[in-house]
Amino acid sequence: MHKKYLLLILGMILMMVLAACGENEKDDTTKKAEDEEVKSLNVDFEVPETVDPGDPVELKATVTYGDEKVTDAEEVVFEIWEKDKKDDSIKVESTNNQDGTYTAETTFDHDGEYEMYAHTTARALHTMPKKAIIVGDGKSHEEQEAENHEHDSGEHDHGTHAEGFSMHFNKLENVKIDQDVEMTVHLQMDEQALEQAAVRYEVWKEGEEKHEWVDAEEKKAGEYTANHSFGEQGTYHAIIHVENDEGLHEHEEYQIEVAK
Repeated sequence: MHKKYLLLILGMILMMVLAACGENEKDDTTKKAEDEEVKSLNVDFEVPETVDPGDPVELKATVTYGDEKVTDAEEVVFEIWEKDKKDDSIKVESTNNQDGTYTAETTFDHDGEYEMYAHTTARALHTMPKKAIIVGDGKSHEEQEAENHEHDSGEHDHGTHAEGFSMHFNKLENVKIDQDVEMTVHLQMDEQALEQAAVRYEVWKEGEEKHEWVDAEEKKAGEYTANHSFGEQGTYHAIIHVENDEGLHEHEEYQIEVAK
């Protein structure tokens, strides 16, 4: 009889030990899964919300794996495109700053809304956070033309001006490649010289995406001049942008022919 009780007690002890081991193993597995779940690849992608055309822009990605800063990411590449033109995207390689941050610098040559990914690969994981940036007034060149100009084959194209405002651009003739050309515009408001305005020339060759911005200087009251040279033969367009502190914002487009 005593032998039976002894075997029963030993059996119960064995079952308790096995149950405890199973529970510990389950706890270890759960803890390991929780640790792995906490550790994920995260990228804090920083870009300014707005920028002016031609200004340098820093793109910055801070990469972490759990609480660990990733200083050895396999890849951090910025892909940039103008909205609705993803097929024309460009890729910019980043610089590893060895502190978990990866940076690059870029510029945007004309107004519009742009989107970008920060393609990031590290710890056998890949993520690609997305950001957007507004350049200038956020309108693409196509939108500006549709909204402000009735494009034709004439010499220039006038929009609707504020009451009392007038603009006269000195027509450029016999322009040669690489010739230093003086572009001059006369501005008036209510038949008086418009002084202390901010005047910029936006210049580009017909059929090309790249636009150049040239600031004008007021040499006489209401007379704004800028110098520019054209590197290739062909037809160029120039939009004269005029703004002042009183909220004025005007522009006109002109066509310039450049010969050899």
